[in-house]
Amino acid sequence: MNHLQSLDERLNALFYFLFEDRDSRVRGWLLLDSYLPTLSLTILYLLTVYLGSKYMRNRPAYSLKGVLQVYNFSVTMLSLYMLVELVSATLSAGYRLQCQGLHEAGEADLRVAKVLWWYYFSKVIEFLDTIFFVLRKKNSQITFLHVYHHASMFNIWWCVLNWIPCGQSFFGPTLNSFIHVCMYSYYGLSTIPSMQKYLWWKRYLTQAQLIQFILTITHTLSAIVVPCGFPVGCLLFQFSYMATLVILFVNFYVQKKTARRIHQVQSPKWPLCLHQWHQLQEEKVVFGPGCQDNDLLQQPPESIHVVTLLLKCSKTGISFSMHVLYRNLCT
Repeated sequence: MNHLQSLDERLNALFYFLFEDRDSRVRGWLLLDSYLPTLSLTILYLLTVYLGSKYMRNRPAYSLKGVLQVYNFSVTMLSLYMLVELVSATLSAGYRLQCQGLHEAGEADLRVAKVLWWYYFSKVIEFLDTIFFVLRKKNSQITFLHVYHHASMFNIWWCVLNWIPCGQSFFGPTLNSFIHVCMYSYYGLSTIPSMQKYLWWKRYLTQAQLIQFILTITHTLSAIVVPCGFPVGCLLFQFSYMATLVILFVNFYVQKKTARRIHQVQSPKWPLCLHQWHQLQEEKVVFGPGCQDNDLLQQPPESIHVVTLLLKCSKTGISFSMHVLYRNLCT
């Protein structure tokens, strides 16, 4: 116990050295006075992902359909609450979109800080995203980007709540809450077969996340160029962090697109196009007057030419190339 207390004191001294005094308005709030709970939960999360994947390696995947429905709809409702409350609080307080200081709106700033605490707490709830991937053996979803984003956000927002719990800090969570309403509602509804045909927004989720990152970076740069008293060091850190997310996200998006194209080319559906290939092959065989079908077997090798065709299957939309034997027959 003394070791933990000593570690806590050292961590507090380090944070004081880096950021000076914490914001007194959040003193005593759950999980904020000490960094140890946030650090411990993050380490536990990483260990669970690592050891859980090893544990599930030779075991059957869990379905978790009912659990996932409850979880996804719960996160959807929490995200919707944060979105509505942040929009309402910032509009009523007269927050400026371009840049907003930490001590300009009085009690309204405290209202924003309370919502942002829920945003911070939601990040530990979202650790379950990865835990469910582990239990369902969705290992392709457990990417470096996924784990890095989940682990880092929880820790970053502990710092945000302690030193910059309102003002300019409202923008990213507002956008992210909107994105999460779209994401988790889709995840929840996709488990209901009768609803799947109505989930039109699935195709836009990846692009929406990337737009969110770009808008947050733009908003951060705006506050750096035209300052309003918000700590510039925090803005520079946010810009750097968001840049890493954009780089990782674009890399993930490109790899996903490439893998999808490779899968389409290797897809077993291509035999559906074989009838088109045979038709094209027959059309490329030229018969002269008096030529019989069995002449196909009597042509010398020099009369045979290879033509490469690029075909697109009308049934599957898959493009592929074929080599066609083109024979000049009975000329």
